[in-house]
Amino acid sequence: MTDLVGDDLVHELLDAAADRAPGANAVRDAAGRWTYGELRDHSRRAAQWLREQGVRRGDRVVAQLPSCREAVALFFGACRLGAAFVPLNVATTPFQLSSIVANAEPALVLAEADLPLVWKEIEDAVAAEAVPVELDDVAVLIYTSGSTSTPKGVVCPHRQVRFAVRALTEVLGYRADDVVFCRFPLSWDVGLYKVLMSCAAGSEVVLAEGESDLVLLKRMRETGATVVPIVPSLANMIIALARRARDELPPVRLFSNTGAALPQPAIDELRAYFPGARVVRQYGQTEAKRMTVMPVHEDRERPGAVGLPLPGTSILIVDQDGAALPAGRVGEIVAVGPHVMAGYWRAPEVTARTYRFHEPTGVMRLHTGDYGRLDEDGYLYFEGRRDDMFKRRGIRMSTLEVEAAALDVPGVRAACALAPTDRHDLALFVESGLTTAQIVDELMVRLDPARMPAVCRVLDRFPVTSNGKNARDVLASMLTEGR
Repeated sequence: MTDLVGDDLVHELLDAAADRAPGANAVRDAAGRWTYGELRDHSRRAAQWLREQGVRRGDRVVAQLPSCREAVALFFGACRLGAAFVPLNVATTPFQLSSIVANAEPALVLAEADLPLVWKEIEDAVAAEAVPVELDDVAVLIYTSGSTSTPKGVVCPHRQVRFAVRALTEVLGYRADDVVFCRFPLSWDVGLYKVLMSCAAGSEVVLAEGESDLVLLKRMRETGATVVPIVPSLANMIIALARRARDELPPVRLFSNTGAALPQPAIDELRAYFPGARVVRQYGQTEAKRMTVMPVHEDRERPGAVGLPLPGTSILIVDQDGAALPAGRVGEIVAVGPHVMAGYWRAPEVTARTYRFHEPTGVMRLHTGDYGRLDEDGYLYFEGRRDDMFKRRGIRMSTLEVEAAALDVPGVRAACALAPTDRHDLALFVESGLTTAQIVDELMVRLDPARMPAVCRVLDRFPVTSNGKNARDVLASMLTEGR
């Protein structure tokens, strides 16, 4: 086992890869490819440019950029200064962006439209000299949905990020000759960590988020993809294209599932079209990155299990009082270990509810709010989320976000969002005199596509419970019964 708890910083993962093999391919996008030596040089120039813009250690840099080589260089450049990189999806709306910027208070905000001019200036910059950076400095703030109507910034210090990267690279068996094909944005921790894990292994990562679905399989074949992280929707797309493929399929050896459980029929079809490929189940949250991974060589064993804890970490199942439950009992999933992040940015009350110091053991424990059970051998079985959180299109979100956007529309008096179930997709009810079309038009400028409800119903008056709360069960029955 490699040293997982070391003292190197996030950007030093890149530097080590460049020292080992400066000419090896590092990162590719639709416009071209850089070697590890080139990526290191660009990141040093990016650090100098950021410093010239007034960015200093401890500052935040918000970057609403596409997944591209330049964004990767800017991320490493910010890390070199001890600044926190705040990656945001290009689909983030002004409504969402305003709350994030108010919370992060960045020293600099970069938008997609800025990138051509910014990059020209970076190319003309002189590589920055090293500055002191500590392991507890924040490397990245990843904004994710939670139990409030606004996204929360998960504080990810160099120490925790570095450990998670090393542990995942080892457990999943990334190799220097791998080509990691990533369709996910850098704003999602899955996309960002694929870049970091590729650095740790010396692999090449292909950033393919913005490319057409129609050429997905072709691009995988052209790039020689061997490792493909997937969510169920992406798996289904790959399967549909593979059914019609007339050319040789790409040499994928590993599919790693995230976001939501992958149905067994999809797993079976992936194995049929990609003989010899492993389909690995996992469980995690941004608050501790990944918590369990099914051992790669056991991908066909223990149906329903989502794996074992990462090396050097542990998973507990606890009751409502925080007491550990025995194997087989369902309770809240709690994570302990050096991968547990440092809470939420400027949200002490929410942090205290989720990250709890356990006095008997003297350790910080992450209470996930998710429920599951352990078997006698320590494998985790995920049982579901019992709050307003859900995953849709591979993105973690909250009904409260949808409701907050609806309530921001003038003329909306009340709003209630219903999370997707096996009987209906994401649905929104509003109490308003506006038409459904007017509501939808307003939502489209406040919500990104993944958070747009599939059903929007306008009511003159909401049904309520005896204590005045929205009667969610009545609204749900209106959906399922067609009323």
